[in-house]
Formats: sequence, structure tokens, C-alpha cells
Amino acid sequence: MASGRMEFHARTIMQHANFTFVLPNDVEMEEVFDKKHYEREPMNIILLHGLTGTDTDWLYGGVAQEMAIQYNLNVFMPTTGNSFYLNKGYEGADYSSFIGEELPEYIHKTFGIKMKRENTMIGGLSMGGYGTLHTAFAYPDRFFACIALSSAIHVKDIASSAANEVTSVVPREMLLDIFGDPDKLLESDKNPAYQYARLKEAGAEIPKVYLACGTEDSLITANRDFRDFLESEGADYIYDEGPGKHNWTFWNEYLNRGLACILSGQDK
Repeated sequence: MASGRMEFHARTIMQHANFTFVLPNDVEMEEVFDKKHYEREPMNIILLHGLTGTDTDWLYGGVAQEMAIQYNLNVFMPTTGNSFYLNKGYEGADYSSFIGEELPEYIHKTFGIKMKRENTMIGGLSMGGYGTLHTAFAYPDRFFACIALSSAIHVKDIASSAANEVTSVVPREMLLDIFGDPDKLLESDKNPAYQYARLKEAGAEIPKVYLACGTEDSLITANRDFRDFLESEGADYIYDEGPGKHNWTFWNEYLNRGLACILSGQDK
């Protein structure tokens, strides 16, 4: 097991960007519950943090190391601030391009790990759950699956808060800076439902979606609404919910469940 933290100059966001990594390159088989995951080459997952988070969240609060061991996963965890992993349209603030293009290319160049669609997933929690869906749909040629936990997918509420100064966790000025004109948000590529519909219309190969939220989480309604949208579109998805709040207890359990669901179809 190798783990560490790296910093490199990222062109897309014009700053020295940190990412933490875990590589299962010398795991003792006695630690592994299901050894079938080691009958293949390691797979990859990029894990995204939530609002106010950093690249170390999934390592210290989460179970990145354990998931790397149990599922034979190379895990990469970047920091992007409170960007919602969106592009602002200019070099220096293109966070979606950083996650979907520059980071995988840097990983390949540095570690020699092939970040191909068939072996790469993306996942995240809260803001990172939103970023997971957005990035997976923005780069369907990069990821075969995504795991979105307690996703801040309440796009209609975001648009309303930005337009009407409704009380929100995020200041209205910040919402306007990130999401732009609230009247145009729902019909833009900042709305994962809109992204999905466009991909389906184009006949694109769309990543499989694992979506989960705790029943005591304030985001449960928005996640159920997105589940209903995916169902209406005939999407390849799995929806999971159960007792839980917006916390690491839920995210750790359901990251494990998500990986088990997604990889059960891969490791046969």
C-alpha cells in the first residue's frame, strides 16, 4: 500500500493543486475479503470532497485506504475549493476540465497508470456528489461509472436561492458567481439532468450511475427527484437510500455499497 500527497502546477486552474493518493501495490492478501478483485489489474477512482473540504477528507474522515485494499483500487483525491467542480470558461478557473482532463493525464504521466474509460470511475459526496454527476456527464468518454453520495443536486433550489435571495448554506453572491444567471441554470450544462438528456439525444455511451442519500438528509428530496428523472429516462442506474444523515457514517457505508454494486458487474 502506497499513499501520499502531491502538488503540481495545474494549467486549467492556474495554481499549484494538491491531490492525495492511495495505491494498492503491495497489499497483503490476508487483509482482503474478496480476492476476485485481484484477478484483474487495479481499477481507478477519483474521489471528490464536499463544500469546505480538501483532498485529505476521504483519507482521514473517509475509508479511501480500506476501499483501495478491498477493491484493488487506485484512489485519487484532489482539492478544488468550493468550485462545485464547474468551469468558468477561462483558463485559471476551469475546474471541470481539471478533474476530467488534466488530473487524469497528469496521473498517467507521473505514475504510468492508464486512466481509460473502462477502468476509471468518479465519486464524491455532497458538493462532490454534484461534481461527480456533472463531470461524468461532461466526460462520458473518461468514466464508465460514477458514485454520487448525498449529492447537492438541488438545482431548482439553487436557481431559486440565487434569483430571490432565499436563505441558503451558500451565499447568494457565491451561487451567482458559480452558477451564473439563475434563469438559465436549468437549461444549461450546469444541470446534470440537462446534461444527461443531451447525451441520450446524441446517442452517447453514458456512465452507469450509483446514487445514494440518507433519509434524514435535507438533500433526500432532491436525490429522489433525480432518481425519478433517471427512471423516466431509462438510465442505467442504481438508487440506494437508508437511515442516515449528511455525515461520514453514511458516506463511508455507501461508498462501500456503491463500489460493491458497480464492480460486481466488472469482476466476473
